Parts: sequence; C-alpha cells; structure tokens
Amino acid sequence: MSGFEAVVGLEVHLHLKTHSKMFSPAPAEYFGDGPNTHVHAIDLGLPGVLPSVNARAVDYGIMFALALGCEIAPWTQFHRKSYFYPDMPKNYQISQYDRPLGRNGYLEVAGERIGIKRVHLEEDAGKSMHPKGATYSLIDLNRAGAPLIEMVTEPDIRSPEQARLFLSHIRSIAQALGISDANPEEGKMRADVNVSVRRPGEALGTKVEIKNLNSFKSVARALEFEIRRQTELLRQGRRVEQATLGWDEAAGKTYVMRVKEGESDYRYFPEPDLPPLRIDQAWLERIKAAMPELPAQKYARYLASGIRPYDAEILAYNASLSRFFDQALERYEGNPQSLANWLNADIAGYLNERGLEIHDTRLTPQNLAKLAGLQERGDITSRVAKDLLAEVMEGADPEKLVDERGLKAVVDAEAIRALVEKVVAANPQVVEQIKGGKAQAINALLGQVMRQSKGTAQPDLVRQLLAEAIGVTPA
Repeated sequence: MSGFEAVVGLEVHLHLKTHSKMFSPAPAEYFGDGPNTHVHAIDLGLPGVLPSVNARAVDYGIMFALALGCEIAPWTQFHRKSYFYPDMPKNYQISQYDRPLGRNGYLEVAGERIGIKRVHLEEDAGKSMHPKGATYSLIDLNRAGAPLIEMVTEPDIRSPEQARLFLSHIRSIAQALGISDANPEEGKMRADVNVSVRRPGEALGTKVEIKNLNSFKSVARALEFEIRRQTELLRQGRRVEQATLGWDEAAGKTYVMRVKEGESDYRYFPEPDLPPLRIDQAWLERIKAAMPELPAQKYARYLASGIRPYDAEILAYNASLSRFFDQALERYEGNPQSLANWLNADIAGYLNERGLEIHDTRLTPQNLAKLAGLQERGDITSRVAKDLLAEVMEGADPEKLVDERGLKAVVDAEAIRALVEKVVAANPQVVEQIKGGKAQAINALLGQVMRQSKGTAQPDLVRQLLAEAIGVTPA
C-alpha cells in the first residue's frame, strides 16, 4: 500500500446484560431459544402501546461511557430513526441522535489514542434469514428491541491489526464492567467498519461501510481486502463509490449491499412517547461508586507487582482470566510472575488445545495457588508439577496427589547419588562423550535419572552429582 494510507473508524454495538429489552418487558436474553418467542406488542409497534426506558440499560450506558473517558450529557433524549426493513416491523428504531449519552472519549491502544466520538443507547433490530435456494426470507424478532450500546470512534485507526486490538480492548472493558457478554459468536458484540484510503496529508477519501462482520478476525480480513481494493482503484485513477458493503467470509471479499444512505434519509425526530433524561451529579456519583477496576488499572497494578508487561497485558485484558488470577493471587504467597507463567503458558496451552475458557474447567484459584506454591517452594519439581496439571484442571487437589503418590521432591543427595551412579555405570559411551568435551550429552543422563526418580529428584542437584561422578565441571 505504498503511497497510500487507510483511515478507519468503527461502529461497535454491545448487547447489554439486562433482564428485559430496551423499551419493552420482553426478555432480552434470546440466544439459543426458538424464533419469535421473546416478542412483546411494544417491539411490534402495535397501536396503543407505549415504550418505557430500561433504567438499568441507562446505568450501563453511563458506566461504559465513563470507562472511555467520555463527557456525560446532563440532558439527553431519544429519537425515532426511520428504518425500512422487515426485521423492524414498526418501521422506525428508537435511538439517540444529536444528544447522545456520552461524547469525546478515548481509549489507549498500544500507545496510540483512539478517539471516541459518541456513546449512545438504542434498540436492536430483528434478524433476517435467507434460506439458500428459497424464494422467501424468514424473520426472527427475538432480537428486536434488545438493549444496545452503540459506540462510534473517530477515524483514528490506521491498520487492520489496530482495529482488531481496539475491539479486543472494548470487549475486555465491557466484560470487566459486567454490562455485556460481548461475545461476537452470539451476536452480542458487532462491529461495522468505515474505511477510506488516501495519500498521507490529503483530505479524507470516500468511505464505505462494511457490515456482517461476526468476529475480530473477520474485521481484520475485511479491512485488508477493502484497503487493497480501494488502493488499486485510486492507482488506476478511478473513484471509490460510497456504499454499504457486506462481507463474504467464505469468499474473503466484500460485496455491495446497497447505496449508502445519507443522514437525512433516516428522518430523525424526537421520540414523542419518551421524556428526556436528566443525568445529575448524584446519578453520576452513584455509577462511579459501582464501577469495578478497569483493564488499564489492572495492567498498572500487575506491573507494579513485578509482572512482566507481556503477561500483565494478557491477564488484564481478559476479564475471566484476570478475575481468576486475582482470586488465586489472594491465596498465593510466592512471586506473582510465577503464577502468571502458569496461566499464560501451561494452562493457556491446555485451554487452547481443547477450545475451552478457564471457567469451562474445574480448576479453582485455590488449587492453582497450591500447585504453583508447591513448585516454587521446591516441594515438587517442575516436571511433577506439569505432570499433575491435567488432573488439577479437572478439580484434583495437588497437595493430596503429591502426598498420596509420594511425589515430594527428593533433596537427599545420598538417595539421588545411588540413582546417578547406576545411570553412569549403564552408559559408558555417553560418559566418554561428556569427558571428551560434549557437555550437552549430560542431559541424556539427567533425563534417565529423572525418569527413574519419577520426576521427584531436583534437576540442579542431579546435574551436580552427575558432574561429580563423571569427573567434569558442572555446566
């Protein structure tokens, strides 16, 4: 993309964890349930019905806006936005227009500040389904009226990877606050992408909006494709047409859905059935007092405790992992970095191999603290600790396993010396290699001693005793 740069802005929708929908008493949780089973007359816009505002959704919206450093509007109101698709049967969406809940926030991502233009509340549309080969479409209105936060960034993002990382941080904030599951696979976090291409220093180019992005990976792939497409058009001296595009995941390319509407096409006007909201200082202070520690604050705390930046970031920006880590840390008297190593290496590998999250296992913070403590104190060797991990992940108490199986580390030099002498006597060729200067060959003998001790011998002591038995200087 030499000579050109991408300019990207994101529109992020978060499905809020409330019991009822944004303006109706229908249940807001619908994932996995039968179609059209969570629909109220208000969602359908039937004659004579009146919406009412979900107070908890407003609290969540204020909380999220505060987490992004936004200015909170002291006076805000809802608007009707014309909507001409069958998944919203009343033909309008209740949203917020020129008086959003929050404005002018920001989020730091990898040292770069991404501006947050606005945060507002609205209701979701239903879902249209188009069976392959059919001449009809199906409508599921379970989602219609579900409470949403929409967050719009400034056009400050410059790469697909930066966009992916930004979305990951937003998900972490929403989960840490407890306001949304923010799970893209369940449609509880969706992102639309606005992207244009220009030569550095020039005015903004013609942007397109990309929809139907159901994962962070899809966002990155769609941006990569669209940036290449627009760059090639501009190099050929052709124009980029403003439009709304869809993303074909299988084909790996965008396609035109419709010519982009302008703001005037939505015909916003104040919602006549809902009064304005006045957010006073007492309301704000109540919300601030209820806010938990944010990922950026966790990151700073982890760094201060001596955890390496790489590990601190992984832990801080994963809500379930950081919660688990903090609970284990309360029960752990060793080095916090050692505990972080377990979570970010061995346990992460176990989870990735099985496609699990930590809350899907029977591992408890207490048992992790016990396992890490046993190893750090030298009560068991690292090999024994790793061998026990699978059982501990299934809920076993590591201290009981060690006691029942006699797995405590052997530090008695005489007991280990007998194993060393046996292994040395059985491997004269390897001994000659070591004496001849091939120092690394001692690892083969070390492995044999460890196997015969069932992993309970201290490796450093074994290495020392092997060197003494062979008559060389320990490496």
